[in-house]
Amino acid sequence: MFLDLGTTRFDITTRALVMGILNRTPDSFYDGGRYWDFDDFLARAARLVDDGADFLDVGGVKAGPGPEVTPQEEIERVVPAVEALRARFDLPISVDTFRASVLDEALSAGASVGNDISGFADPGYLPVAAAHGASVVATHVRIGPRIPDPEPIYGDLRADVVGFLRTRAEAARAAGIARERIMIDAGLDLGKTPEMSAELLRHSDDLVELGYPVFLSASNKGFLGVLAGVEVDERRDATFAAHALGIALGCRVLRAHDVGGNRRIADTMSAVLSHRRG
Repeated sequence: MFLDLGTTRFDITTRALVMGILNRTPDSFYDGGRYWDFDDFLARAARLVDDGADFLDVGGVKAGPGPEVTPQEEIERVVPAVEALRARFDLPISVDTFRASVLDEALSAGASVGNDISGFADPGYLPVAAAHGASVVATHVRIGPRIPDPEPIYGDLRADVVGFLRTRAEAARAAGIARERIMIDAGLDLGKTPEMSAELLRHSDDLVELGYPVFLSASNKGFLGVLAGVEVDERRDATFAAHALGIALGCRVLRAHDVGGNRRIADTMSAVLSHRRG
């Protein structure tokens, strides 16, 4: 299987890519705005690249509830960041946004991936991505980004998530986006209880069967904190365990805060899987 990001083609038959997370928000659940200063942001990006990131993901609005961020504010946060990253690093750049207007500006500035946690709720999102030749991430969410959903109810959790992502991936293809440019993500912690997220993680191969690269966003998330009984700054090992399991089940993109550690996990799993195939 192959994944195309910008002009780069990756063979992900046994190899998992590591996406480095870069927040342009003052209220990230993980770093709380530690890298909000632009020089600190660029230093953080350089560290992720040195640690082996395959590509970088820039987000200007956190996924959870919080103060309103207008489209223009989001553009002002992410577009200069994308421009600076493109000038410094020869890696594909992803923009973590659910707004077509922000995606358009970011792709024009040099990004090549749209990471959308809304499942393409904005009707302009896929046409913009297709017009730029961009790759996309289709993520499952029950209601929508930034909306509290403390007691989610599903008829059949696994079937609902698979059906949602099948429909969104087909919409991306209908918009003119090639299969090799479409990733799918179960959306752990997005409208799911910790138990639901754990259930989806251990059945990641449900998504693999759809035939698209599977994107895993589990890094330091709340459900891991519940499973391991630890706070956000103590979830490193739980993240490694989740990512190793995900790779074993067929996930091929890891969205990660700790790029160095997850690079080692990905490379080790690739060596094991390559030997198994041989």
